[in-house]
Amino acid sequence: MKKYLDGLAILLATAWVGGIWMTGYIAAPVLFQALPDKMLAGMLAGKMFASIAWLGMIAAAYLMLHALLAGGRQVVSSTRFRLLAVMLLLVVAGHFGIQPVLAELKAQVLPVYVMDSVNAASFRVWHGAASMLYLLLSLLGGIFVLKQNMPLGMSTNKPHE
Repeated sequence: MKKYLDGLAILLATAWVGGIWMTGYIAAPVLFQALPDKMLAGMLAGKMFASIAWLGMIAAAYLMLHALLAGGRQVVSSTRFRLLAVMLLLVVAGHFGIQPVLAELKAQVLPVYVMDSVNAASFRVWHGAASMLYLLLSLLGGIFVLKQNMPLGMSTNKPHE
C-alpha cells in the first residue's frame, strides 16, 4: 500500500507543477493569441487557472499529509515541506484573494471587455500581482520537483556524463 501512496504523491506533484507551467505559460497565452474574442479567452484562461488552483490545494494537502505520515513531525522543518507550505499559501492567496478582485473588476463593466473599460488600470495592477505570484509559484514548483529523488538511479552526488 505504501508503494501506491508514494506513487500517488509523485503523480500529484507532477500533475500540479506540470499543470502550473502548462496553464500559465502555454495554454493561456495560446488562448489570447488564437482567439479573436479576448473576453472569451480571459474567461477560459480563468477557468483553467481556477482548476489548477483546486488541483494545487488538493495536491499540497495530500503531499503534506503524506510527508507527515511517512516522516513524522520532524518533516515540517524540511525544505520540501516548507516549499509545499509556501506554494499552498500562494495558491490560496491567488485563488481566494486576488482572483475575486479581478472577477469583481470584470463584473463591474460587463458587457464591456475589462481592458477597454475604466477599470483597465486597476485590472492591470491586480493582474500584475497575480502574474508575479504565479511566477513565484511556478519557480517554487520547479525547485520542489528538483528536490525529489532523482529517477533511474541518477544521483545528485555524481557528475552526469
